[in-house]
Amino acid sequence: MRVVIVGGGIGGLAAAVALRAKGVRADVYEQAHRLSEVGAGFMLAPNSLRVLERLGLHDKVTRFGASITGFAVCDADGTEVSSLSLGGDGGYTMFGMHRADMVDLLVSSLPGDALHIDHRCVAFTQDDDRAVVTFENGESAEGDVVVGADGIHSVLQQYVVEPRDPVFSGLTAYRGVMPAKRVPEWPDGAVRFWNDGTRNLLVYPVRRGELLNFVAFTAADTAADTAADTAADERTRESWSAPGDPQQLAADFGDGWDPLARKVVSQVDAAFRWGVYDRETLRQWSQGRLALLGDAAHSMLPYMGQGANQAIEDGMGLATLLEGVSTADVPHVLVRYQTLRRDRAARFQQGSRFNVELMAADKAPILGTPWMYDYDVEAEARTLR
Repeated sequence: MRVVIVGGGIGGLAAAVALRAKGVRADVYEQAHRLSEVGAGFMLAPNSLRVLERLGLHDKVTRFGASITGFAVCDADGTEVSSLSLGGDGGYTMFGMHRADMVDLLVSSLPGDALHIDHRCVAFTQDDDRAVVTFENGESAEGDVVVGADGIHSVLQQYVVEPRDPVFSGLTAYRGVMPAKRVPEWPDGAVRFWNDGTRNLLVYPVRRGELLNFVAFTAADTAADTAADTAADERTRESWSAPGDPQQLAADFGDGWDPLARKVVSQVDAAFRWGVYDRETLRQWSQGRLALLGDAAHSMLPYMGQGANQAIEDGMGLATLLEGVSTADVPHVLVRYQTLRRDRAARFQQGSRFNVELMAADKAPILGTPWMYDYDVEAEARTLR
């Protein structure tokens, strides 16, 4: 069996590693000229860390990541309102990961001939026996399965469901990283989330604690964003790599904010600006030999820290279901993949929206709970085989 994966982000690469670990040939086709990620991080949660451990990647994660010891939610002035202890005997393990490091980690786990860069997907066709992806460079790839891991602007999604326009959340995010030495008073392994009901700031270490990752959410400036709507399309508004204004960021988190939060934003010299969009839960994830994965299937607001983690779960779930099956059974297996993944991902989509409502009411968002972190996607997939 051969699986063609369109999209070389964390979800697509993790799926390729999982598939190859299950004895399924998987090749990744990425539109960019080189595999990379913008300067931003994510938190690798226990539910996806379990997947990576089973793929033999735990040592690499500990080498690249920053161990997280605790998560505190605070009012703007620094008053702690809730917390989650991590690590230690019986506690959850979590790592702060730079996205570029995660990509490198996954790439190093694949043979060189499994990766194909500069391949932008432009069309898809299938029949009862095969599926074919056509690329802008004139090449094509044929497989028994095609996985659309091509992100929030997925080209392949239209071959599964009728595309729907995303909904602007009203929030703009600034994100980036800085050397941790600029904030020497930052507690080792700490995650801090400050909220005042209209603005919030999340900071945590990545890359062995050498860097601090920051994400600052503010209400979109009406005048500026109206102009942006006029001057740019939705792709630009939703970009992770549009430049942000560090001075505006520092002003947004100035007087009245915790001195530690102010110290972080005062040290920012470069940031990416990101319009935050939401999407409706898809009713369908597969069509014939085509399946969606990651943001192409379940893009979500970033308020439960599970976007990349759910994509990693997707990959292991799909790989477990495809292991050892005949090519004739692929369409039925992909329906089971949808059954396995859709409701769980939707729960995180809905939970992220609920957290926005909680924070708008100046209440603490939902942190880690057993249903989030104790889930074993491989075990659940085996019940559907």
